Amino acid sequence: MSTHILGIRHHGPGSARNVKNFLEEIKPDIVLVEGPPEADEILQWAVHNELKPPVAILCYQPDDPKQACFYPFAEFSPEWQAILYAKQHNIHVRFMDLPIANQFALEKENKKQVDENADSDSVEPKKSTDTNEAHTDVITDKEENIVQSIKRNPIAYLADAAGYDDAEKWWEHMFEYRNNNEQVFDAVAEAMQTLRSHLPQEDNKMEVLREAHMRKTIRQAEKEMFQNIAVICGAWHAPVLKEMPKQKEDNDLLKGLPKEKVACTWVPWTYGRLGSWSGYGAGIHSPGWYEHTWQYANDDGTRWMAKVAALFRKNKMDTSVAHVIESVRLADSLAALRNLSKAGLEELNEATLSVLCNGENILLNLVHDELMVSNKIGEVPTDIPKPPLQVDIEKLQKRLRLPATADFKDYTLDLRKEGDLERSVFLHRLKLLNIGWGANTNVSGKGTFKEQWRLQWDPNFSIEIIEKGAWGNTVEEAAAQFVIHYAKENNSLQEVCILLQQSIPAELSRAIDSLISQVNNLAAASADTIQLMEVIPDLVSVSRYGNVRKTDAALVTGIIDSMITRICVSLPAACVGIDEDAAQHLVNLLFKMNDSVSVLQQDDISKLWQETLLVIAKNNNAAPAVAGYATRLLSDGKILTGDDLVQAFYYSMSVANAPGMAAAWLEGFLKGSGTLLLLDEGLWNVVNNWVAYLREEEFIQVLPLLRRTFARYSNSERKKLGEKVVSGKSSSAGIVVSSTLAVERAKQGIPVMMQLFGYGANNK
Repeated sequence: MSTHILGIRHHGPGSARNVKNFLEEIKPDIVLVEGPPEADEILQWAVHNELKPPVAILCYQPDDPKQACFYPFAEFSPEWQAILYAKQHNIHVRFMDLPIANQFALEKENKKQVDENADSDSVEPKKSTDTNEAHTDVITDKEENIVQSIKRNPIAYLADAAGYDDAEKWWEHMFEYRNNNEQVFDAVAEAMQTLRSHLPQEDNKMEVLREAHMRKTIRQAEKEMFQNIAVICGAWHAPVLKEMPKQKEDNDLLKGLPKEKVACTWVPWTYGRLGSWSGYGAGIHSPGWYEHTWQYANDDGTRWMAKVAALFRKNKMDTSVAHVIESVRLADSLAALRNLSKAGLEELNEATLSVLCNGENILLNLVHDELMVSNKIGEVPTDIPKPPLQVDIEKLQKRLRLPATADFKDYTLDLRKEGDLERSVFLHRLKLLNIGWGANTNVSGKGTFKEQWRLQWDPNFSIEIIEKGAWGNTVEEAAAQFVIHYAKENNSLQEVCILLQQSIPAELSRAIDSLISQVNNLAAASADTIQLMEVIPDLVSVSRYGNVRKTDAALVTGIIDSMITRICVSLPAACVGIDEDAAQHLVNLLFKMNDSVSVLQQDDISKLWQETLLVIAKNNNAAPAVAGYATRLLSDGKILTGDDLVQAFYYSMSVANAPGMAAAWLEGFLKGSGTLLLLDEGLWNVVNNWVAYLREEEFIQVLPLLRRTFARYSNSERKKLGEKVVSGKSSSAGIVVSSTLAVERAKQGIPVMMQLFGYGANNK
């Protein structure tokens, strides 16, 4: 009976090649792989012709899907090659890591303990009487060095000894790039044993339990009389699996561990998620380069540089064969100068930068994204066991021709076409489920029949899908149930209106009926005019979908009419006694309300709204900015025109009013555009005369308001207004309110007025 411990680097092409060659040489009768034992049942899918790496085993708690973890595999992963070998040769293969059921339970206990300690510390600091515990409060320089050494990658010490400043680079040249690898696993085990014996060990309970369970699995295989056992594990674990402690010690460690219920399945993975920058603990810097190294172990750099040249040509950049030849020569020369057996990725990148990119780093970024990392995504069989919601999503993706890709892809949907409309409905439903596969943006042009979507798949969506599966087995059912639940939990009129707006394009009829009823109840119970005004634009936007989406959006029309009526009744009182910030907010709401009323195109609602604006505009107690903007809206709607508009303007800008109030009214009236001043000479004269009659201290007082008003205009408007002031063509005479004055009757009143002022017949 013999047991072979193969210490490897996760996702290392050289390690994968060594494992494959070693297994073919020793021909084991069982293969033990570092991984979750719960996934043993789904290993049968590894040889399915539709399962194409990169893929990952997803382990999760069915009752709490957020508690999940992934075990990714690429084609160049040693574990993957070991699993393939076992399945192709019909021999036993098992995972031997600590069960995920135990790991999840232990993590929950640790988190609970940390939370409890944090709560107790926040109430009263704990005063320890234990000497050792008290000592940990102060860390000496020596202890700090020990802490730093534990946190450091242990391989870095071997790299330092070999003269490398990068541990990954040292490992690649020692193990991943070399073809002559006799006794490589003995060398790895010896190196790790030396590191473990000389470096201070971190008190990692989880790692101790994992290694104990690995040894337990090996003993179980020996007990079952397997004669030739191959064990594939991370290099760090190799020494402790070779020199086993007593069986009782491991059994005592593993006895009574808590458990959680766990389920497993296969999911597609991406090279981007294999990267170290993604947060993956065993991540690598360049998955695309590792795949190339796996496929072409003897490549001297020529094939790689040919790929780079093809990429540049694809992007319309001139690249010749001479460039490739010169780049390979330069990379080989750099490797020789650095005493390396062959050119690695660093040397090839430097050659690419010098020869093909002419020193431009931005071109090297293209190589990084497209070749070094790549946007490759794996595939899993359609008939693999999956949650019902995931099955429905994949079926819709296939039917609607919306493939899940690692790179983003843009779609412009024409909602007048049946297929595009179905795509839009599907994507809106996923968005409501907070599955962020697609992000939509506005499309320039007229009409509401087009949508722009950008889709990019992330493997983490698998967890979201499993979590949302609790709300239903289909996308429509899950989205409707989730929306109804969320609306009840967030009992806010504004939130419910936003959900209603999002549910209309998702065509969730049951959810829409529930939301409309909830909006109606919340609106009836609300006495806040401002809150009602804030939700009207969203509701009016909902009503616009009736034509394109063939939905009965008119269901909300009755609610809108009722809410606008209530707003019109209470709005004039809401404009009185408010500060400047509240007035500005109300001005913005008036703008949105006016647009919403225009969109509705209902004569009775429009008339009611205009009457409300008239009341606000004529109310002396209303906030000046609000009254001014109400007057402007009436002017835009042709309700106040000619002499009536000039009279209202003159009254509000009269010198009898405080300058600050007049300036605020002017700011409200001129909100958005100053073109009205350029076109209406009468209004210009009123403003011009008002400014001319201001005393210096009054002008200084209102200057910030005036500056804020005119600063919002376009450059051309400000230029024309300035030119009009400089030209001085405007009249400074008084305003003629009417062209039909009874002049003769007015003359008869002059003697009376003169007498009242003391200028009678006896006075000069």
